[in-house]
Amino acid sequence: MAGATRSIIINAPIEKVFDVITQYEKYGEFLSEVKEVKTSGRQGNEVNVHYKVDVVKTIKYTIRVKEERPTRMSWTFVDGEFMKDNKGSWVLEPAGEGKTKGTYTVEMALGALVPKAVVNALVDTSLPKMLEAFKRRAETP
Repeated sequence: MAGATRSIIINAPIEKVFDVITQYEKYGEFLSEVKEVKTSGRQGNEVNVHYKVDVVKTIKYTIRVKEERPTRMSWTFVDGEFMKDNKGSWVLEPAGEGKTKGTYTVEMALGALVPKAVVNALVDTSLPKMLEAFKRRAETP
């Protein structure tokens, strides 16, 4: 399974960063590849998040998210196109002076027909851009 871990320092308090991460339906406002996000089946701190994203082509998938306010959000794969597995987490830590260290970890297994180059592009190019987008969003007053 392809995986990656990246960290970023965000100039915003941990609660605000957690709110940005868990407002799934708003992802399309600051993540250009996200075309649609819906949630369903919320039970306490767990919810299904249904994505429609455009990476090389449009794909749909669903993950089950567990929220542990204000320091952690993790997910497991439910189902989707071209994907066999997708799991990961956001871990948030105070970084002093109202800043937050966000560490994003993802592991993905894509179908046999998905070229390795696509997987590498997702990890090497899309992940840093996505972290910067979350940082900008959380730092906006």
